[in-house]
Amino acid sequence: MLKNVPTVISPELMKTLMEMGHGDEIVIADGNFPAASVAQRLIRCDGHGVPEVLEAVLKFFPLDIYVDKPVALMAVVQGDKTKPTIWEQYRKIISSSGETLTDFDFVERFAFYERAKKAYAVVATSEKALYANMILKKGVI
Repeated sequence: MLKNVPTVISPELMKTLMEMGHGDEIVIADGNFPAASVAQRLIRCDGHGVPEVLEAVLKFFPLDIYVDKPVALMAVVQGDKTKPTIWEQYRKIISSSGETLTDFDFVERFAFYERAKKAYAVVATSEKALYANMILKKGVI
């Protein structure tokens, strides 16, 4: 056991975060995301939501300050009337973590899937909110 590691961070997730290098990306996916079919490395966080995983990950994970938008979200599909309220929660979590964020990179659904296929890992959660998927680009410390 270690002290002060959030319980949502499994040994596998901690190992993955440590293995990642500058510029590598990790997806934190909602419950609807096709995580198993796109992931190079799949980490299950069943029973947890994206906000709690994001908050825990950002205790250890620096965002890339050398790109304009180190956090990407899946954009709302054209014609869909959904207004994702979870995005504001993400802004608050990132801000309170001490990381700098000017804005999110909004990525079209199928482009998001393609980018996720290239990500270092995908963390599958049980998040029920729609358009809750996100990609984090790792920075340096």
